[in-house]
Amino acid sequence: MNPPDLYPNPGPGLVEPPPDGRPAAFAEDRDREQRRWDRDRTIRVACTIITAVCGLFAVVLVAEIIMVIGSANPANGVAAFVAGWSNGISLGFDNLFTPANAIVRVLLNDGLAALVWLGFGTVVTTLIRRLVLPGPDRIG
Repeated sequence: MNPPDLYPNPGPGLVEPPPDGRPAAFAEDRDREQRRWDRDRTIRVACTIITAVCGLFAVVLVAEIIMVIGSANPANGVAAFVAGWSNGISLGFDNLFTPANAIVRVLLNDGLAALVWLGFGTVVTTLIRRLVLPGPDRIG
């Protein structure tokens, strides 16, 4: 005597096959649901990656602001690494504002760049979800 199958679902996110004796239309519906689920998952993963990258860029810019405010040693490896990254991802806002105080300059320029990165990530993921995901799955 075989023990009952405790987990009859073929896998997380996979659609369970219909019982024997159902028409072929049910198999087509199952395939369509599986493709829809795979597409939705791919879109959600892409949106998560976009959000994570934009958030990482904003965090690097905020770290640069903190290091300048705290007068970090520019010869330090971490400070040099963060400064190099922040120069590369500042979106051209490096010299947008030019007050005499270096702390205020970095706060305004890198702070604005960080806000733009966060806004860009939000707008792009919202557009992707609204244009690609159907119906109630758009939220989330």
